[in-house]
Amino acid sequence: MTTRYQAPRGTQDVLPDMQPYWQAVSDAIREVTRLHGFRRIDTPAFEYAGVFEKGSGDTTDIVEKEMYAFEDRGGDKLALTPEGTPAICRAYLEHGMASWPQPVRLYTTHQMFRYDRPQKGRYRQHTQFDCEILGSTDPLVDAEVIGLLWGLYRMLGISGVSVRLGSLDDIQPRRAYIERLKDYYRPHLGKLSEDSQRRFERNPLRLLDSKDERDLPFKEAAPKLVDQLSPEAQGHHETVLGALQTSGIPVIIDPLLVRGLDYYNRTVFEIVPDADARAQGTIGGGGRYDGLMEILGGPPTPGMGFGSGIERIIIEMQRCGIQLDPGASADVYIVHRAEGSAPAVFALAARLREAGIAAIAGETNKSMKAQMRSANTSAARFAVIIGEDELLAGTGVLKQLSGESEQEAVALSDLPRVIGEKLRG
Repeated sequence: MTTRYQAPRGTQDVLPDMQPYWQAVSDAIREVTRLHGFRRIDTPAFEYAGVFEKGSGDTTDIVEKEMYAFEDRGGDKLALTPEGTPAICRAYLEHGMASWPQPVRLYTTHQMFRYDRPQKGRYRQHTQFDCEILGSTDPLVDAEVIGLLWGLYRMLGISGVSVRLGSLDDIQPRRAYIERLKDYYRPHLGKLSEDSQRRFERNPLRLLDSKDERDLPFKEAAPKLVDQLSPEAQGHHETVLGALQTSGIPVIIDPLLVRGLDYYNRTVFEIVPDADARAQGTIGGGGRYDGLMEILGGPPTPGMGFGSGIERIIIEMQRCGIQLDPGASADVYIVHRAEGSAPAVFALAARLREAGIAAIAGETNKSMKAQMRSANTSAARFAVIIGEDELLAGTGVLKQLSGESEQEAVALSDLPRVIGEKLRG
């Protein structure tokens, strides 16, 4: 029996009716990044695995559970890209971008691969929009990056969402807080999830990031890092918060927000639907990562960025009632059945396309009636009908496919001009 294949679990086909959403997001990304002076970068679909093992952190879910890692035939350990920031930082270092005018503003849309539990809006292969500003410690850069993502959502008609803002302090001051956090959790270790028990020693901050039901009761009473920031981090946090509030962006201070990656310091944020009280449906998020370049072998270089899954963005657009017309597959459908009409039909279709008019020619083995049905279901605005008499006369009958209008015979050579005028009118 022949195997009937399906798309692998955790992947999806983006069918034609959904393409207008993807195009709308792509257009909005180009515009919002242009307004903020970003330039596009594209990195490979796979990297040396160490880029993510070092960059994302070996205690993160991405590296521990989700990364598609493999050894190629040359014996190199590689990984399909699971997230964008370490790859962009690797490119910054490799291509000497530190010598460019700073800060460097980069964005990409990239296929990401994570062996995660598939659910609505979360796929094992998904497309992510990433923005990074590299080479600046300015807190206003943090606010700008958050504002850029907020602006994208506004362009796309997404509403009913808020920014959840937190701070992770700097690495050195954070160590004392981590000891207090461990002291709090130590008596409860036996009641925590297996993941949290494992992370208790290696990365206890991740306990605050857990979504496991067994861990949730202990999170609320845990000591809050945002309440005991170093003076420098506190000033940074207040400047970011003030800038966002001045811009009219709704902000909620989230003392439990740590994000799921090891490289963050100071600002962290997520944008979450207001109805999602437990912040499980994050649309996008990111933060500051001033130590990541050093982890990847480069000089100290501050950075700030975010990632936002395009599939998740489209779900939010639909939640907000944004409906996009899939549009017609062509402007003109050529219906023909005359003996020997194929060369004239092919030439007419070519001239229409050269004039910027999308054209489909009906299939020669179908009747005129069947071709007219295809013309009507194509959503084309016009049909051009070429029968025996029209072929002999060198004309085509131009018919509007919707509404009340008379048919008219037009010379084949004049059809591109006449149809073009009607489309523009």
